[in-house]
Amino acid sequence: MTFLFLLLIFSLLTLSSAHSTTLSLSPTALPPPLQTDLWQKLRHLSAASSARAHNLKHPQSSPTTTAAASAPLFPRGYGGYSISLGFGTSPQNLSFLMDTGSSLLWFPCTQRYSCSSCNFPGTDPDTIPVFIPRSSSTSRIVGCRNPSCKWIFPDVQCRECAPNATNCNELCPPYIIQYGSGSTTGLLLSDSLTLPGRTVENFIAGCSVFSTRQPEGISGFGRGPQSLPSQLGLSRFSYCLVSHRFDDSPASSDLVLTAATAGGGGSKTVGAEYTPFRRNPSTGNPAFGDYYYITIRKITVGGVNVKAPYEFLAADASGKGGTIVDSGTTFTYMDKGVFEPLEEEFVRQVQVGRNYSRAVEVEKRAGLRPCFNVSGEETITLPELTFHFKGGAEMVLPLADYFSFSEESVVCMTIVTSDGPLGGVGPGPSIILGNYQQQNFYVEYDLENERFGFKRQLCADEG
Repeated sequence: MTFLFLLLIFSLLTLSSAHSTTLSLSPTALPPPLQTDLWQKLRHLSAASSARAHNLKHPQSSPTTTAAASAPLFPRGYGGYSISLGFGTSPQNLSFLMDTGSSLLWFPCTQRYSCSSCNFPGTDPDTIPVFIPRSSSTSRIVGCRNPSCKWIFPDVQCRECAPNATNCNELCPPYIIQYGSGSTTGLLLSDSLTLPGRTVENFIAGCSVFSTRQPEGISGFGRGPQSLPSQLGLSRFSYCLVSHRFDDSPASSDLVLTAATAGGGGSKTVGAEYTPFRRNPSTGNPAFGDYYYITIRKITVGGVNVKAPYEFLAADASGKGGTIVDSGTTFTYMDKGVFEPLEEEFVRQVQVGRNYSRAVEVEKRAGLRPCFNVSGEETITLPELTFHFKGGAEMVLPLADYFSFSEESVVCMTIVTSDGPLGGVGPGPSIILGNYQQQNFYVEYDLENERFGFKRQLCADEG
């Protein structure tokens, strides 16, 4: 840790010590397939979604007017969606994975930035775009006494600062953040954030000098004080995720950021259904407080209730169970106690009503199940999957959001589970609603009224 801290300091020594914004959201890339065939890609997406679930279930415990603006949100080939933001004076534009499952915004930083295991398709680890603090006249390293340091390190002691000293040169400690498939390390900076039509001064962000399997920065949209929505004082944000068919193409949709109104607002988006946000009742791991919990009352397949035990559907006092929404997870994750009865019901209905055979060999290769052989079928019909939320909202998924072709004659369900220690009702959420199941939905995080809204909507022309 001492060597790491010295490296960070050396890299940064050159530093000077209710509007709406619309951004483009585009799909981002997953840990690379070693081969380019679709089975390999699906297997990597499945593994990455499971690894992400493990991290979310076992997170680190410490680290007066209204207007709107928007920016493009782009789909990427490794399973996420990215936005472009400007930092510094003059602004340096960088790409970020949009992530509602974490709260810190960080970027690759300084010319010494290094990324291990970042040989993704289309990515050269030696030419990853980085933020150069010395090129910004407004960059400042965050000190230990800065209140924002406690956003990441609530128990920081600042031992080198005298109790009554007005000035202290001790810096906020370096952060180390673990993700499902990688990690990042750096120091906190204060600098200007540039959005379309708006500049936010003294925005707190992470300046990372070393990462593993993180080819671009992450923009945390979670519920923590360090997140972009919290620092901007947003009343809500919304997006519409274009299909992953458009991965790594110019296709994009809007991420809309809306500032708080002077008098507050309770209006709902026309056509949208809403369910309340919840908080994880556990105080054992503060990281659970960053997540957007919602309550699924039941799940139906073809109108038949899936026999999922209640303890998986509602978070208890110890923090086990419940559902979160996470734009950084690709395929929805379910603990085995939910996944297995869901799988069984799909298999039962398909075998009785459609007589598609199981494609067991494809399941092994793709890392997904169940898979069905649909060769020779002109029209493919599968049971409808519906999530029923508290308050009466129902998310009826289009077939493309929960089944994918692994080849012309085989379809596989794009929901994953774990055969390891995550099988029971373990710590954290039992269901993680990923971005694949949010494709072609308008999705709204109404922070002011503590509710999650959605409606079916074509997010890009698929003609």
